[in-house]
Amino acid sequence: MQRVAFQLRIRPGKEEEYEEAHRHVWPELLQELERFEVSDYSIFRRGQQLFLYLHVPDFDQLLKHLAASDVNERWQREMAPLFEPVPDLAANEPVARMQEVFFMPGNRSPSSSSPSDKGILE
Repeated sequence: MQRVAFQLRIRPGKEEEYEEAHRHVWPELLQELERFEVSDYSIFRRGQQLFLYLHVPDFDQLLKHLAASDVNERWQREMAPLFEPVPDLAANEPVARMQEVFFMPGNRSPSSSSPSDKGILE
């Protein structure tokens, strides 16, 4: 499973409209993403900058599937007026994908304790 992160940029003044749209993501779009095995999809915003993170078996294949998806095409058409170009996006890049430079896998041991169990966060 690939962990993928990329950036988008919202036009000034379109932040609330973007957030409102994402409070009401179409169920058929969510079903389409699930069908393409997307999971753990998160979007974070700071000002105009968006940071998107997801898990998917093959990101390049996902982009191909989404390009052929009617529901995704309609969603992208709705969202397009809200975006401006990411400053360092290369001409041949479909999205401003980020390079992973560090990953700390979770400790899934059933005997492990959380920081709060040790009084660190109390």
